[in-house]
Amino acid sequence: MRALTVSILVMALALALPVAARAAGDEGAELKARTHFAAGEYQEALEIYARLYAETLHPTYLRNIARCHQNLGNADKAISSFREYLRKAHDLTPDQRKEIEGYIAEMEQLKRTQAGAKAPPPTGPPPAAAPPAAPPPGDSAAPVLVGPPTVTASGTRDEGGGPFYTRVWFWAVVAGVVAAGAVTAFLLTRDNGPTAGNLGALDLR
Repeated sequence: MRALTVSILVMALALALPVAARAAGDEGAELKARTHFAAGEYQEALEIYARLYAETLHPTYLRNIARCHQNLGNADKAISSFREYLRKAHDLTPDQRKEIEGYIAEMEQLKRTQAGAKAPPPTGPPPAAAPPAAPPPGDSAAPVLVGPPTVTASGTRDEGGGPFYTRVWFWAVVAGVVAAGAVTAFLLTRDNGPTAGNLGALDLR
């Protein structure tokens, strides 16, 4: 009987020691996580709390995970963890539930702020400027011509344009020259000898 009792005690100790060791380990890990959180080392605290929740599935660690995400600015992850905590923690007081709902509202506001900061600036061409008003008809001044008058190669003004032999004055001069030549030729070819008649030749000596 005594041997049986000793055997039961040994088995109980064998089962209890791992549980006690694990509990001591969890307490040490939780203390370490709280230390990281108090020092502002939220990523380190988050990793420990995530491991503790995976090992124990205790909802309190969900709250701590959410608080780490909250301080890291991870709005979506914080909201998800807070809501999961509210779903699994059945013994919360109204004040505790109200506190968590306040945290969720904070993260919703942070999400809106982050979305506004990431919104791209408006794109598209700038509005076209209005075209300048046209001057009223009749008010526009004639363009100013700058430069000397057109001249021919001889240096005289060519007011009509085109070759000189197309001008009326050129042909008038030509006609006058031709007429003068014809009169001169007629006078030079006339017979200047004595005139013959019925009375015979006249002796003018």
